[in-house]
This record gives sequence, structure tokens and C-alpha cells, in this order.
Amino acid sequence: MAPRERGTSSSSISDKQEHNSSRVITIVFLALFIDLLGFALILPLFPSILDYYSHTGDGFYLSLQRGVDWFAVMAGIPPERKYNSVLFGGLIGSIFSILQFFSSPLTGAMSDCLGRRPVILMTVIGLITSYSLWAASRTFGVFLLSRIIGGISKGNVSLSTAIIADLHSPKARSKGMVSSVTSGFQTAVDLLSPLALFRFSAVTRGKESPSEENLQNLKTLGLAYFLYLFLFSGLEYTLSFLTHQRFQFSSLQQGKMFFFIGITMAVIQGGYARRIKPGNEIRAVKRAIILLIPAFLLIGWAANVAMLGAGLLLYSCAAAIVIPCLSAVVSGYGSAGQKGRVMGILRSLGALARALGPILSATVYWLAGAEVCFTICGAFFLIPFALLGSIKEPLKEE
Repeated sequence: MAPRERGTSSSSISDKQEHNSSRVITIVFLALFIDLLGFALILPLFPSILDYYSHTGDGFYLSLQRGVDWFAVMAGIPPERKYNSVLFGGLIGSIFSILQFFSSPLTGAMSDCLGRRPVILMTVIGLITSYSLWAASRTFGVFLLSRIIGGISKGNVSLSTAIIADLHSPKARSKGMVSSVTSGFQTAVDLLSPLALFRFSAVTRGKESPSEENLQNLKTLGLAYFLYLFLFSGLEYTLSFLTHQRFQFSSLQQGKMFFFIGITMAVIQGGYARRIKPGNEIRAVKRAIILLIPAFLLIGWAANVAMLGAGLLLYSCAAAIVIPCLSAVVSGYGSAGQKGRVMGILRSLGALARALGPILSATVYWLAGAEVCFTICGAFFLIPFALLGSIKEPLKEE
């Protein structure tokens, strides 16, 4: 009788854990979905928002506009209102990404130390404050402040990944690490230094340091992730320039284009990416990266909308696979008290890439032309492809 009772008790505990895991996944999904809606809502409104502040004669806006005009002249960009709006939007997007670069690893480290729940609540409060300020803003300064607070609070994405990764770990994460003052200070420096972030130095502190092999894999994955997003975000940013210049796309037509991209990515992620078996992610990412090369060649050299559409289809299919799969692989590294830092560092590297990539790509685009820009950058995708090929050992749980 006793064995049956133990079996029943074990089954009951397993069912309870499964129920709790499903509940956590649902809450995280809803939180990220609402945040994504709020983030995406502002994108099509950027031109009209900037147009509004330009007509109100806002002093702060006009001073920044002079800096954007100077960059446009240096890069040879035509002095059209459409291009100015895209450039200004890119500037604000770069500020947003730079703030994510600083906040994501710190948020992850705080969650390892204080627990996931209080830290993610802090980021949610920050996002609520950001959207509230945006809704109430009457000056460009307040609007920009809302974007700054939003950028600082965007560490919630890497934190959500860490929460999902926690579900497969046998120990509670909320008790994470307890460090001395000296160790904590050094960790903070490691989380703010770009070079230390590429080395994942913050996860080598203390007794839970990963093995040399796993640390090297993390460095390689981080560098490949950065290079991929650096190239991808740059070409993604110049896509609006290309469609407006070559095909005279209006804002509505560009909105339809990005809607097509989003729907395609959702179908691929839901139908294919989530079915990739554990251990096969790197192989799938390499195939997707190779697919991006002809995608960007088709887009850059598109002579008609049909050719552009074919390139966008390949582009969307590949983009739907790379980031989710790389994030899934990286989330498996590190001990129980390091998941937040690991995912925070990865997210930070991605934010840095998104801040720098559009600046370089826009410059190359206007100085050398769309064909040269998309061809050279497309060929450079072979670098992250080669880096991922050097990860030969299967993932080992710490």
C-alpha cells in the first residue's frame, strides 16, 4: 500500500509542477504580447509624431533635427521629408537600443540576486510609466523621456527567457547568488563593459563558473548573435529607404509590407521553429542564415515588386528562426543562479548591434547604393555562419 501512496504523491506533485509551469508560460506570454503591441504601435506613428513636433516649433526637437540634417548631408542622403523622418526615427531607435544594452545585463543580474518576480514587476512598472508619459506628452522632451524609460525597462524580454529556462531546473532561482561587495562591484563593471560582455565575464565570477568549453561556446554564440543582428538590423533599417526610393512606396504600402513580413514570421515560428528538436537549433540557424544571403540579394537588386516579394519571403522565413533558436541554445548555459545574467548579456549584445548596425548600413547605402550595400552585407552573413560551425560539442547542462 505504501508504494502506491508514494507513487500517487509523486504523480500529484508532478501534475502540480506541470500546472504551475503552464501558468507561468501563459503569464509570461501575455506580458510579452501586450508589451510587443505597445512597442509596435509607435512604429507606424513615428512620421506623424515627428511631423507634429516640427510644426509646433519645439526647441529641443529642432536642435536634434539640425544634427540629423548634418548626418544626412555627410552621407549624401537626399533632403526629403520622408528620409528625414526615417533618419530621425532611426536616431530614437538607436537611443532605445543603447539603453537596452546597459539595462538588460543589469536586470538579469538583479533577478539572479533578488529573484525573478520582483525584478520583472519593476520592469513592468517602468513600461507602464513609459507608455503613460507617451500618452500624456505635449513636448518632444517628455516624449523622448518616455522612450528612455521604456528602453531602460526592456530588460523584461531577456528576463522572461530566463524565467522560461528556470522551469526546467530542479532548484529555485530566487536564492541565486550572494556576493561580497568586491565581487558585486566587479560583476557590475563586467556588465557595463562591452569587451567584458563579449567575454561573458560576469558569469565566470564565484563558484558557479562554467567549464572552459561551455564558456568558449558562450563567447562564440554571443559574437555570432551580435554580428547577425548588426548586419540584419542595418539592412532591415535601409529597407524603408529602398522601397520608397525605387518603388515609391507610400507609408500605407510600407505598412502592408511589414504586415506581410510579420504574418510570415508568425506562421514559420508557430509551424516550424517551435517544432525544432533540442540539439538541432544550431543546424537550423545555419540553414536560416544561408537563406538570408539570396534574400538580401533579391531585395537589393529587385527590379520589380515580384522580385522584392520573393526576397521578403525568404527574409521573413529566415528571420523567424535565427533569434528564437539562438536564444533557446544560450538559455541552456549557466547554472541556476546565472540564467538572468547569461540572457541579459545576450540581449545586451543584441541591443548594441541594433544601435550600431543601422548607422553603418544607412551610410553605405547612400554612399555606394542599394545594390552594393545589400550585396556586401549579405555576404558578411557567412561570418556568423562560420562561427556557429565551430560549435561542435553538444550542449552540456551545468
